[in-house]
Amino acid sequence: MSSSASKKLRAFLAPVAEVARRSGPKDRIVMSSRVRLARNLVDFPFPGWAKKPERIQSCEKLRQAVEALPEMNDGFAAGIEAFSALDKQVLVERHLISREHAAKGEGSALVLSADQVLSVMINEEDHLRMQCVLPGLQLDRAWEAIDAVDTALESRLQYAFSPQLGYLTACPTNVGTGIRVSAMLHLPALVLAEQINQVIQAVNKLGLAVRGLYGEGTEALGNVFQVSNQMTLGDSEEEIVERLNKVVAQIIEHETDARALLLEKQPRSVYNHIGRAYGILANAHSVPSKEAINLLSLLRLGIDLALFGDTPKSLTDELFLLVQPAHLQLTAKEKLNAQQRDHHRADLIRERLRDVPRPGPAATDSAA
Repeated sequence: MSSSASKKLRAFLAPVAEVARRSGPKDRIVMSSRVRLARNLVDFPFPGWAKKPERIQSCEKLRQAVEALPEMNDGFAAGIEAFSALDKQVLVERHLISREHAAKGEGSALVLSADQVLSVMINEEDHLRMQCVLPGLQLDRAWEAIDAVDTALESRLQYAFSPQLGYLTACPTNVGTGIRVSAMLHLPALVLAEQINQVIQAVNKLGLAVRGLYGEGTEALGNVFQVSNQMTLGDSEEEIVERLNKVVAQIIEHETDARALLLEKQPRSVYNHIGRAYGILANAHSVPSKEAINLLSLLRLGIDLALFGDTPKSLTDELFLLVQPAHLQLTAKEKLNAQQRDHHRADLIRERLRDVPRPGPAATDSAA
């Protein structure tokens, strides 16, 4: 691991507070929008089949092309082998690389734009996994941004492409357009109202996938669900983006209705959940990460419902990141074991909630 690469990365990454303050349309419910494209080179074996010298050679070629893009001016680039395990985990927690990419070594790389909106994983499952992530509901803008990057790269590189099938990828479900469109949604009211399973089933019937906080195979911590397209073959990119937009709009409507109905029919239950979450987080001296994220989700709901005065939503979004293991380790500036992390996490949250008022009794009394 290169300590210079580690220092450069940590200096380059935007502060967590800055990331949390970024806003976008419908961001009370839609935390972020992401469009990712998978591409491969025609003259190299796919990464999973390539020998190490071939991976190194293709990585050098791809890095050169990606770093030359105007969108990557003043950006950051490094081989995955240059990062420490902690750096890799920080990048995963920020959704800048996948868990699979974090497991790679020499012959794989990462290129980030200056604002960290664009990230390109080189030699993950495919030669190129490029993505654009924007706050709130901005699937169209994310698609336009990543499409421009893809078009520029396609003029410099020869992609593996079939006239019958479209872009060829390592995983058959990505063949065709190679596009994965997803939105990260905060759905606490649908969970509290026990309607979330119906919504997931309805979304699955439309051919879309619902996953947890870190994608495939992960759980929905903090009532955060990732909705994305399943198949990439048969529809154009624009049609896939449009379908996602329509489905996300319906889910937003369901979550908004669930919040209103809960406040109308079961206000005490809602305030109880939020008040207990605040009580634990504001007073606990040891909190595991899963519990912290689940309780912070309820605080975020309370802020959306104006139960915490003028407390900004960015506070909970910042804590969502800061309480995760790698970010916590960075703030501690020393190696912590699991128990020490739980203690440090609790101390951090208590400190940040010190000036946050208790959930407003006036709101509780008037609604009761």
